[in-house]
Amino acid sequence: MNMEYRALGNCGLKVSKLSFGGWATFGETVKDQQTVSEILRHAYESGVNFFDMADIYGGGESERMMGKVLGEFPRHRLVLTSKVFWPASEDVNDCGLSRKHIMESIEKSLKRIGVDYLDIYYCHRFDEHTPLEETIRAMDDLVHQGKILYWGSSEWNAQQLTEAHAIANFRNLYRPQVEQPMYNLLVRKKVETTILPLAKKTGMGVVSYSPLASGFLTGKYDQGIPDESRFSRMEFLRDWFYNQHNIQKLNRFKKIAAEVGCSRAQLALAWTAAQPGISSVLTGATRVDQIKDNLKAAEIEINAELNQELNELFPVDPTS
Repeated sequence: MNMEYRALGNCGLKVSKLSFGGWATFGETVKDQQTVSEILRHAYESGVNFFDMADIYGGGESERMMGKVLGEFPRHRLVLTSKVFWPASEDVNDCGLSRKHIMESIEKSLKRIGVDYLDIYYCHRFDEHTPLEETIRAMDDLVHQGKILYWGSSEWNAQQLTEAHAIANFRNLYRPQVEQPMYNLLVRKKVETTILPLAKKTGMGVVSYSPLASGFLTGKYDQGIPDESRFSRMEFLRDWFYNQHNIQKLNRFKKIAAEVGCSRAQLALAWTAAQPGISSVLTGATRVDQIKDNLKAAEIEINAELNQELNELFPVDPTS
């Protein structure tokens, strides 16, 4: 497989077009270390160099399980990320983007993963209760300390990112280099109308997560909601995607994928990766056969005719 590598915005870092993340899988539904090892090894051997983690995934177990495997590969060939924001305990200061929480959390993540530095450290959400300059200064300090190389955000809006760049530029601090939003055929409006234009203007990269709409676009829920599936465990995702209007679209989507000669999962991933301004598309897996199937999306070309057909089937939802 010939994996494509793209610049993360206007910086020199190159990341694989398809990347791998452990959200809602490792340390939660997948607790077997051998399975994690087989999945990550196949991803790495297929050209994936970009691996996404977070302190909150599996209560830290995702970082531990992934770090144990990733430590077997040459560090210089990996782009590793983690995140900070969500409560790590019941302590009043063990959450958010305060200087205290950021500085303590990075040490814990580095220890769990087993590395000296992260390539990217994300602010997992925006913190309304901490001055933005405090957060940016903490991230800038981590860069100077060599504990992170770049920092970014996840699910920040355009106004928050614009303010962050203004503060960083005025104070001569390191700016956010990447935003990680949910982006897929069903969730498009925010990213396409605000995030991607801002990223182009500021030189940020955009790394999308949930390109399969938590499995909905794969056909996993064609016959209902299986026990122990993500929709059965996460009500907000079920309410977001699982409705008759979207289910009807999947029938046509299945036919289009068959005409292309691929699975619905592969087509959804390929479409997301083909959109202008997208640096990398995060995918996940609970089984080796899933990661093998997903990574074949790297070989699918989305030409203008196919792109138009998918845009007509999945127009931008004004509520997304």
